Parts: sequence; structure tokens; C-alpha cells
Amino acid sequence: MSIHFSYALIIIFLVTMSTPSQTRAQNVSQLSQCPNSPNCVSSKAPSSDTEHFIEPFTLKMNASTAWPFVLKVLQEQPRTQIKEVTNGLIQAEVTSLIFRFTDDITLLLNEKNQTIDIRSASRVGYSDLGVNRKRVATLRKILQQAQVIK
Repeated sequence: MSIHFSYALIIIFLVTMSTPSQTRAQNVSQLSQCPNSPNCVSSKAPSSDTEHFIEPFTLKMNASTAWPFVLKVLQEQPRTQIKEVTNGLIQAEVTSLIFRFTDDITLLLNEKNQTIDIRSASRVGYSDLGVNRKRVATLRKILQQAQVIK
């Protein structure tokens, strides 16, 4: 076996050694940035980026009470499938009705600041015709009416 081949095997082994808990910890700490295309909104986008920025949700109640309610509301949204839930993360997929496109929605709970950061983005295409922004606005309205967020 050549030295280059051995090094390649070692590098592959080291790269693939990350555990799910390490990956989850990375996911929980931050939301992915929006691409340059107008098919993504995020509360972590710069506020000057009016195409992508949305306000985070600000809790009106204790996070331990609000978080399960937020999950329940998200589960009740049409064509939404929850993919991962932890104490501080909800990841879901939403499938469009006609063309069956998949969008990703991620919510991150920040108990210290009493906020929920949110990102909703299309996986493919360039424009979403405002679907992701409308999705977040609908979720915000439901949670405001339930007195969960401000």
C-alpha cells in the first residue's frame, strides 16, 4: 500500500468520525445563512437585508411552556413533517401542494433572550413567490393569537 493511499484512508476516517451529537450541537447553535436567491427568510440575516430578514419570535411566556406549544402548532400546519426535535431545536419539512417542492423550516429556542430564531427556505429554485415569508407570518400570527409570542 502506498503512503499516499494510507494518508487518504486516515483522512477519510477522521472526516467521517463526527458523531450525531456533535452535528446536532452545531445545528443548535446557529441557523444556516440564506443564499443570495429570494427563496429564504431568516431571523439571523442582517436586518439591513430586507429580502431575507424577519424578526425572531419573542416569547410572552416561559420557554418550557411555549416550546411544546410551538411544536404542536407547527405539526398542525398543512403538509408539514417534523424531522427533529430537541429542547432547543425544531427542524421540519414542508411540501408544496402542487409541484411537491420541499422547503425546510428550522426554529431555535434561545431561553436566555426569551426568543425563537427561525429560518424557512426552499431547497430548489430561485424564487418562492414569497411562500417562506408567508409561512413564517402565518406561524407568527397563530402564536400571537395564542398569546405565546409578542
